[in-house]
Amino acid sequence: MSWKDRKRHFQQQVANFLDIPRDLMLDLPKVTLVGDVQAYVENHRGIVVYNSEQVRINTTLGELEISGLDLSLRNILPDEILVEGRIKSVVYRG
Repeated sequence: MSWKDRKRHFQQQVANFLDIPRDLMLDLPKVTLVGDVQAYVENHRGIVVYNSEQVRINTTLGELEISGLDLSLRNILPDEILVEGRIKSVVYRG
């Protein structure tokens, strides 16, 4: 097991023991979908690609790709992004 894997395993154990949400303790992205019209992404690392059919967002797990029609960015904050439009797919590209 690599140092990175051991560190993540330890952080998971601490999160479980202290009953802390894993996305906070492990700095994981959190994606919330509202039907096929909104994708709310927390703990992002920036926007890689943005156009009306695709939004790619950098995260600690790799790139999160949101595909659809008429996509737009409604909120862009240091920790969160709100994508609106007709969402067809959400895929991690690690």
